[in-house]
Amino acid sequence: MEASVPSPGEVAVLTDAVRARAATIAAEALGDMPAAHVPVALRRVAVFAPSRRAKLAGLQVLTVAASDEEFRERLAVQVRASHPDELNLLEKPLAAGEPVDLTAVAPADAAALLWLVRPEGWQDAMARALTALGEQQQELVVTRAETEAQRLQARWDESVAELRTAREEHRARTGELKQENADLRRKLGEVRQRVRQAEEAATSYAQQVETVRAEAAAGAADAAAEIRRLRARVAELEQAVAASRRTERTERQTESARARLLLDSLIDAAQGLRRELALPAVEATPGERWEAEVVGSVDEGRTTGVSAVEQPGDLAALLALPRVRLIVDGYNVSKTAWPVQPLAAQRDLLLSGMAGVVARHGAETTVVFDAADSTSRPTLNPPRGVRVLFSPVGVIADDVIRDLVAVEPPGRAVLVVTSDLALAADVRRSGARVVEAAALVGLLARG
Repeated sequence: MEASVPSPGEVAVLTDAVRARAATIAAEALGDMPAAHVPVALRRVAVFAPSRRAKLAGLQVLTVAASDEEFRERLAVQVRASHPDELNLLEKPLAAGEPVDLTAVAPADAAALLWLVRPEGWQDAMARALTALGEQQQELVVTRAETEAQRLQARWDESVAELRTAREEHRARTGELKQENADLRRKLGEVRQRVRQAEEAATSYAQQVETVRAEAAAGAADAAAEIRRLRARVAELEQAVAASRRTERTERQTESARARLLLDSLIDAAQGLRRELALPAVEATPGERWEAEVVGSVDEGRTTGVSAVEQPGDLAALLALPRVRLIVDGYNVSKTAWPVQPLAAQRDLLLSGMAGVVARHGAETTVVFDAADSTSRPTLNPPRGVRVLFSPVGVIADDVIRDLVAVEPPGRAVLVVTSDLALAADVRRSGARVVEAAALVGLLARG
């Protein structure tokens, strides 16, 4: 007896993806239906939350819809009300006898909606949607397989590279061991030769002793006297070696004292020369001179008319560097910290906070505000140690900051606080370190 083939209206024809999507849509629509239109078997789950209803009773809703045509039609009314745009894209070509555009509606959604609503010609359209979904899933499987194959190939290449490196290291180590073995063999040969010479010398000495003993017993006293003399000579030599070592140690200490005395003399001479010449301290930095030129151009305009530091702690550590230069993109930081405040209030809050930062770290600090579109400049009273600069007419603050970074000497620690990606890229190429605006805002919040 042949097995029965499920009809298009049965749940068994749906794939797992389509069944899950249809269960979600049906469960959502069930919650919007009047209680009188809900079958008794589903009334208990109709009061569940949509996500819980879809998870626990989605398949049950589909099974009842497949067996109860009246309920399915009522359910279709709710589905049509909740998904009008998708159904319009599906039913319009079906009414015109044209194929459904499955690029406008996902195949899984299209199949689920067609199965629930069942407009004219829905079986063929659903079959095409299921076919398209199967092709999509097949393509996804192929893509995943290719990705996995690429990952395995990369791992294979990496393993091969590691093996080659290990072989090269082993070859190099083998060469070193061979060289060490050759050195040890050479040293062993030298030791054997010295032992042979010593043995020969000992044999010769023994023969001489025997000869001396045989020649005359009286020579024993002379030999004993000679031995005593030699022992005394050895003691003298040992004392001479000890005295030589003491002398060498004394000479080293003397040389060290001389070098230290020379170093102290040079330091005293340099300090005396500085006092004699009355050399003043450095008062003007390159940034100050350039800022003075910018201020001058602003006065003329009046008469004529993003790897960046992100944590406050990292910024505090950078500010501890010697003679660090800190340049702040004023409005970029103030709008990050106080976006709802007026610009004047933002400036006051930023400068007030910068006073504490400069007092703690002593960095040479300049805050640049954008005034390219204004010919007037507000009167400010910046805190001690903080210079405030408004960009000239027609010049944006980003260009002023770029010029400030450019005039600094290579090698000096320069920090630019900004979240502007273009500006961050430019100053980073000029050698400055970029600090995110949020890092300075966090440091200001510490007080």
